[in-house]
Amino acid sequence: ATRTKSADVERADSGIGQMPARKWRNRASETLSSLQAWEAHRPCTDCGERDLPVETDVQNCNQRRADLCEKCHKRRTERKESVLEFVNTEASYGEDLRIIKEEFYLPMQAAGLLSQEQLQGIFSNIQELIDLNENFLEILQEEIDQAFDQGDDDLMTVCIGEIFLEFVNMLPAFQTYCLQQSSSVNMLNALEKEKELLRIFLNVSQNDNTALRRMNLRSFLMAPLQRVTKYPLLLSRIIKATTEYHPDHGSLREAKSRIESHLEHINMKTKQEGNTWTLRSFRQDSKKKREVINIEMRETALKTVGWLREETRFVMEGSLQLAQPPDGQWVKKGSKTLKFQNMQVLLLVNIKRVSESSLESAEPGPVKDAVLVLIRDKNNGKFHLLREPLRLSNCIVSTDPDCDDTFELIEIRREAFVFRDSDRARTHHWFRQIRRYSRELGSWKKRRNALPNIMISTPHTRP
Repeated sequence: ATRTKSADVERADSGIGQMPARKWRNRASETLSSLQAWEAHRPCTDCGERDLPVETDVQNCNQRRADLCEKCHKRRTERKESVLEFVNTEASYGEDLRIIKEEFYLPMQAAGLLSQEQLQGIFSNIQELIDLNENFLEILQEEIDQAFDQGDDDLMTVCIGEIFLEFVNMLPAFQTYCLQQSSSVNMLNALEKEKELLRIFLNVSQNDNTALRRMNLRSFLMAPLQRVTKYPLLLSRIIKATTEYHPDHGSLREAKSRIESHLEHINMKTKQEGNTWTLRSFRQDSKKKREVINIEMRETALKTVGWLREETRFVMEGSLQLAQPPDGQWVKKGSKTLKFQNMQVLLLVNIKRVSESSLESAEPGPVKDAVLVLIRDKNNGKFHLLREPLRLSNCIVSTDPDCDDTFELIEIRREAFVFRDSDRARTHHWFRQIRRYSRELGSWKKRRNALPNIMISTPHTRP
């Protein structure tokens, strides 16, 4: 009896009596029930909502899909279908390009049906489009295969927008082809009436060549035009099925905006050349209109410097205020004494290509040349060059603490220019970029650290 009483006292002193123990067991049971309830209604990994379907069939239960609500599961399925449609249609487009070359261009060339000049007039830059399609499709297919290998059956790691922006150089190639399409068709019609052998070859090919699917040459020549107008639609479908927090969401929107701007620019150039046909038009807002203007300015600048498009990088572009000081004493008087005019300025650099087949590269080669192109906008879709481009290898760029809202560019033995932006921070950014490439070019400036007032024979030099 004494032993039992002692045990009762010890149990009471330890604080674990019958009532506390019962409460603890109840609390543990409630916690377990809560965990089971949370597991049964755990939040969706995509949207965080708790309306997950309850899986009853163990064999069909897939843990990856059980973490998704019905809405997000449907969205992922739509996104996967849209991504695969983008890749598959790109492959079909590439097959049509291959048919144009192997079933029409090469046989006509080998048989001597047309001269090289006539072939060039009909098929335009088809080889450039073929090369771009092959490289683009190769990267797309690698991304798809890698996603499947890593167990990403929904292709959530595939970023179509980022890949499209890396191959943005294909858009000017489409533009070249589209602008020549009208003259190409007219030339083909005229030659088909003139040359009987050509007419026989085209008819026999359409009727007997199973690879052509009973389609004529004109239908295949429309493939690039149809493809470039389909890009915005395919990208829109992927965007609709991609959540905002997905890493590719911003790139997808930018890619869609870039292609729409190029389509508007192609239509604008078509009207200027007097053609009646246009590509599918998209609603144009102020941002897209600005991008169309930028495309036009880039083409004007590229034509002026005469560089290859694939060797050219547009480092900066935008509106700057420009003044030409009458002498080198303008700093003492202040920039308020200068007469500024608004100017569109483009900073272009010419780089070495790593290989003949390389496209946009994250690590560009060494800079061969850099220029500033000054364009006066006439507000009517046409541009006027203020002067020939300023080659930074022949220029000195400097700034003065007393006028930190401007920077000066001195062209050796010629002229001096003062630039500024409405935003002071952006003015400094322009200055740093221009000075960087100015210092990289010209061994004499590397030795002198590009100082503005040593051994410069120009009347505009400051003391």
